[in-house]
Amino acid sequence: MLKAVILIGGPQKGTRFRPLSFEVPKPLFPVAGVPMLQHHIEACSKLPNMKEILLIGFYQPNEEINRFLSCAQQDFKISIRYLQEYAALGTGGGIYHFRDQILSGSPEAFFVMNADVCSEFPLPEMLDFQKEHGDAYSFVILGTTANRKQSLNYGCIVENEQTDEVLHYVEKPSTFVSDIINCGIYLFTPEIFQHIGTVFQKNQQDMLLYYDEGEEQSNGWHRAEVIRLEQDIFTALAGQGKLYVYKTDRFWSQIKSAGSAIYASRLYLNQYHTTHPERLATNREGGPKTRGNVYIHPTANIDPTAVLGPNVSIGTGVTIGAGVRVRESIILHGATLQDHSCVLNSIVGWGSTIGKWARVEGTPSDPNPNDPYAKIDSETLFRDGKLTPSITILGCNVNIPSEVIILNSIVLPHKDLNRSFKNQIIL
Repeated sequence: MLKAVILIGGPQKGTRFRPLSFEVPKPLFPVAGVPMLQHHIEACSKLPNMKEILLIGFYQPNEEINRFLSCAQQDFKISIRYLQEYAALGTGGGIYHFRDQILSGSPEAFFVMNADVCSEFPLPEMLDFQKEHGDAYSFVILGTTANRKQSLNYGCIVENEQTDEVLHYVEKPSTFVSDIINCGIYLFTPEIFQHIGTVFQKNQQDMLLYYDEGEEQSNGWHRAEVIRLEQDIFTALAGQGKLYVYKTDRFWSQIKSAGSAIYASRLYLNQYHTTHPERLATNREGGPKTRGNVYIHPTANIDPTAVLGPNVSIGTGVTIGAGVRVRESIILHGATLQDHSCVLNSIVGWGSTIGKWARVEGTPSDPNPNDPYAKIDSETLFRDGKLTPSITILGCNVNIPSEVIILNSIVLPHKDLNRSFKNQIIL
């Protein structure tokens, strides 16, 4: 029997995803037409022995999360539960805190995955790999190849090329260590909790030392339960014959910023050709003209003279007028694009309106297409005192008047603009 744990974080996290994460928890943001988490759940539910999926995070259980859980349980016919941490406990602390829930029913193994990755999720291959490598007590990290420069932004893995054992693990090194990076998807056996427990006990002893020295216990890192899988567990396990890396050459990307959501959407839309061809729009009589991969929700109302694609997803209840052009964009539910407007490399927020002949355009932050190992750069918002050109984001209920241009800008929710803007954050 298998289980899966998806780490969904909480409201203080995902700050680079603002203003989109103001309206919806980041893990429920739609990527390629369905919530980000649904791609993970779908991959897990395809495994024959999967009995339960647990979401761990510190969001307050709200209507959106509950609705998503009940719909997903019905769709995938599998038990899905949300376990709320009392505070941010780190990637290892969360699973250790809920270890009894994870181990109930005695699973032989369980997957742990971060919610903010997009991947083809080679889970069956990871299971086969675990059987072939090491003993029943070994753990598997999913790895992929990055280029030398970008590898510094990830956890880096030095492996034994013959056995695939992890010899050395460094989280975000300052100099080049390895071009194999951690994908944030793991396969553990219950023995992992012994290793996390050792770190927990050490943290408790350290806390007692702080008390003895008369220092006040600070609320954050001195809490014994805060444990990071990457820095605290993997670094210690590397080189002990217990940790292995399964390398994938299939697609994988992080979804840290809103710009990376458009890139992830492209990867998933492309995958739909094999997994969900019914989700891809086709050119048919009386419908809009589509180019490349496009997802259109059945409730959207689109004029037949509109041209959409490539890489466009249109949410529920969206209205698109005559002559509209949309490319490399996500249009969220209830938005209206009036006649002859143009939307390129942008995310249009819930219930926003773009006036006639208006142009909303961003700069894509895609990986270098000439480098097969390039990943998306997690750009900082500002560079040299200027806003880094990136995709344009309209928060919810933004009003763009007719005949204006919004270029490389971020517009916070509930704004009525009255002129053009370029390279600005509009508060």
